[in-house]
Amino acid sequence: MAINIRCKKCKTEMKIGTKKCPKCDTLVPKNKTYKIIVRMNGKRITRTANNLELAREIEAKFKEDIARGEFDIHKKKDSITLNEFWNKYLPWLMENKKSWQADVFYYNKHLKPAFGNKPLATISPFTIESFVVKMKKAKSNRKKPYAPATIKHQLVLLTRLYNVAENWGMYSGDNPCRKVKKPKLNNQVTEFLSGDELNSLLNVLEKWDDKMSTSFILFSLYTGIRRGELFKLTWNDIDFERQFMVLKDPKGIADQTLPLSGKAVNVLKNVPKEYDTQWIFYGKNGQQRTDFKGPWLRIKKKAGLPKHFRFHGIRHHFASSLVSHGADLYTVQKLLCHKDAAMTMRYAHLADKTLRDAVNLSDQLQQKKEPIINLKEHKNGK
Repeated sequence: MAINIRCKKCKTEMKIGTKKCPKCDTLVPKNKTYKIIVRMNGKRITRTANNLELAREIEAKFKEDIARGEFDIHKKKDSITLNEFWNKYLPWLMENKKSWQADVFYYNKHLKPAFGNKPLATISPFTIESFVVKMKKAKSNRKKPYAPATIKHQLVLLTRLYNVAENWGMYSGDNPCRKVKKPKLNNQVTEFLSGDELNSLLNVLEKWDDKMSTSFILFSLYTGIRRGELFKLTWNDIDFERQFMVLKDPKGIADQTLPLSGKAVNVLKNVPKEYDTQWIFYGKNGQQRTDFKGPWLRIKKKAGLPKHFRFHGIRHHFASSLVSHGADLYTVQKLLCHKDAAMTMRYAHLADKTLRDAVNLSDQLQQKKEPIINLKEHKNGK
């Protein structure tokens, strides 16, 4: 068993401490590649590492396995690389996951450069931990540190790749992601507008010249549906006679039919119709809208809303208002098209007033009852 330095130019193996490659005369760089070599029963197996510390850790692991008799040098290793498996997985992903584009972006951006050329069997928990540390120190294209949610997404995606590879019989080892602790998230933000902030927003919308933008915001305010669902909404999805709309393929669930309030219907009747298009809240030249960031920032600034208040906060405000005024969580869950009740429970604390009223009513119902007096018997002296 040995650890050697590997020449990056001619691939010659050298002893640790060598300054110059004896074959091609190339100086050994600081960022060396180390090769761990194990020989047993006439067989030879190798591993590579980017630093000496990791190389020694791999060597020590081999020694432990051999000492326990658990290292089978004759065992055929899983040779498929992450890239090779990804190419097989991608067609399935595109057919079975709505948000597959996000996975493709994250894989190409983070996982492929770090692990793409590595065989699945050689990616260890230590390698993944090193990847996580590197991401925590790195910055995004916007020069900001990566959020814990972004880092967690990489680990979730990598975990899923290993699980599917195992299910498809393309990998038979342990899933190294199971031994890596995922970042804890605390990103359940529940936003709502105060009375003054709501009044300010409505006043700005009344005077705003861009009526398409005001319609977009008001319809969100009266329905609570997601921004992406507003982008996809067409006139065929609206039944004005019965006052309901159909949301096609909302997040994580089947198509949903939801009632429309009078104000929501009124917004639809006053949406600008400059183009002959199926889209209700259309974008440039009547095409499907894909972004609302610019108009929202301008209107938010004019209304004096907090900088941290997102457009998605309108959806939270819709739900918060209903719950605080007595709507039950099951009803709100259906209106928000939440897949399960767990997401809706973030609004449970807003039902305190309703719960308090119920408790006070219980006081009255459970108190000692006064006896009922029969007036006839009372007059007769009985």
